[in-house]
Amino acid sequence: MLSTSELETALGRLPGWTGDTGGITRTYRAPEFLTGIRLVAAVAEAAERADHHPDIDIRWRQVTFRLVTHSAGGVTGKDTDLAGQIDELASQHGCS
Repeated sequence: MLSTSELETALGRLPGWTGDTGGITRTYRAPEFLTGIRLVAAVAEAAERADHHPDIDIRWRQVTFRLVTHSAGGVTGKDTDLAGQIDELASQHGCS
């Protein structure tokens, strides 16, 4: 599990992500509903490869991802790594 200072450093490299050692979250806005769904599908593929799965909430064109490593009891490098991948995928899909 990351310490508070380690997480603050990591979040400094992940603009838009917020949270604490109990979990990190970011909401993206898709240009249209189906683009948001495509983003979720792309994140699901990345999550399967990493064997690390986010909580996902879809509300029309807004998609929220929440990351925490339950087995570690908080945020780990797995979460910050996947957050970076999600940022890249969101950018590729035109989500902000």
